[in-house]
Amino acid sequence: MSHDAVKRLYLMQVGSMPEYQIPIVCYLVQTDDGRNILIDTGLPEVIPEDESDFKNGQDVIAQLASIGIQPEDIDTVISTHYDIDHAGRHAAFTKAQYVVQRAHHLDAANNPRFAAVRSEWDQPAERIRLVDGDTELLPGLELIETSGHVPGHQSVLVRLPKTGAVLFTVDAVPFAEGFTRDAQGDGSNPNGEAGRASTIKLLDLVEREQIGLVIFGHDAEQWETLKKAPEFYE
Repeated sequence: MSHDAVKRLYLMQVGSMPEYQIPIVCYLVQTDDGRNILIDTGLPEVIPEDESDFKNGQDVIAQLASIGIQPEDIDTVISTHYDIDHAGRHAAFTKAQYVVQRAHHLDAANNPRFAAVRSEWDQPAERIRLVDGDTELLPGLELIETSGHVPGHQSVLVRLPKTGAVLFTVDAVPFAEGFTRDAQGDGSNPNGEAGRASTIKLLDLVEREQIGLVIFGHDAEQWETLKKAPEFYE
């Protein structure tokens, strides 16, 4: 086994959209050599008035502290995309490298959709690693380009020693009911054709790799069945 292989996975709910009973979540991956890799950072500390559908819960910093991890212990932040409920605390992780699809980062620069949390994701260039398409970040952790919800959205595949492969669809497929080959989408993907192509891509991946656990980005019913921090998958 590689010395930097993935060994542990924590799931954290950091907020919600109460009207729709949708959880806002992020994930922590730990490796054998002590690296801490955060996937998304949740909602901002202060939610803008025009985003009042969102409600903060116990934020990612407090949840990390509960398992003995401080913001400066985070080595990498995988940014699936810059929506307010996924990139709201990026700036708190001052020692981390941010990993994002180049297509998404370039689009966000002039896209008002991501302006509300620009101060979080618009970090110095030397701290941002831009990737192009599917990328193995390290043994057992792969980024899967899944545009549609936004340009350059990325999903994440994690391979754990006991649990096996875990796929985070994030907002490419936010709800389990949409994970079908004939899904028409839920209206959240402005580019429906790209969104359907990404769904098919993920379905093909699950079949090819025999992935046993697929975690959808905002599925409240599924979320109730999963282990949450301080419990973990290994």
